[in-house]
Amino acid sequence: MNRIRRKALAEIQAKIEELQSELETLMSEEEEYRDNMPENLWGSERYEKADTACDNISNAMDGLQEAIDYIEEAME
Repeated sequence: MNRIRRKALAEIQAKIEELQSELETLMSEEEEYRDNMPENLWGSERYEKADTACDNISNAMDGLQEAIDYIEEAME
């Protein structure tokens, strides 16, 4: 791989890492929201939606990490 394409991949990787960071912040906020719900709402639809959102954000972060890993392999 030439230097120009390697640089382009590095820029894309940096953007993905920034998105990962933003997702991590959102996930922390959603987890805090879920964890601070009153006990009487645990197991409620609202709680389950927040829990599902946390799981989905976590999966999205995993997907972004996988993309970063592939980019790093391509740059080798």
